[in-house]
Amino acid sequence: MSKIYDFTANSLAGDPVALKRFEGQVLLIVNTASACGFTPQYKGLQELHQKLSPRGFAVLGFPCNQFGAQEPGDAKQISQFCETNYAVTFPMFAKIDVNGSHAHPLYEYLKREKSGLLGSSIKWNFTKFLVDRAGKVVGRYAPTVRPENLTKEIEALL
Repeated sequence: MSKIYDFTANSLAGDPVALKRFEGQVLLIVNTASACGFTPQYKGLQELHQKLSPRGFAVLGFPCNQFGAQEPGDAKQISQFCETNYAVTFPMFAKIDVNGSHAHPLYEYLKREKSGLLGSSIKWNFTKFLVDRAGKVVGRYAPTVRPENLTKEIEALL
């Protein structure tokens, strides 16, 4: 059976990143988009990352263009957008699919571990998965759940 640390994903720069690198940390994994009504959540994600990363927490951002074509840019444009508008310092990965036949294996795993209210498919940008230090997916949150509203759940795992 796969574990979250068995997966690898490419960084925005195109370099492979083994998720094993995050072993022992609490993770919030989010599919992101630059032109979405939820895009301002980047601010809350960055604040969480900045505040809690010294305690063993990381946000992992996965741009996705599957919902309303709201992430049309290439890696360089996504990186510039995140840096310029939200001063993002948490790891951002290459654009992926989260649903369908080309869905990234990490997202297939996350969806199997924590189904949503309406089934396993990701419904929109900024769906969030919370992973504990042991690599267990312990929570799945709708795009409407603001990152700052997850502080208690995250701190309980730290």
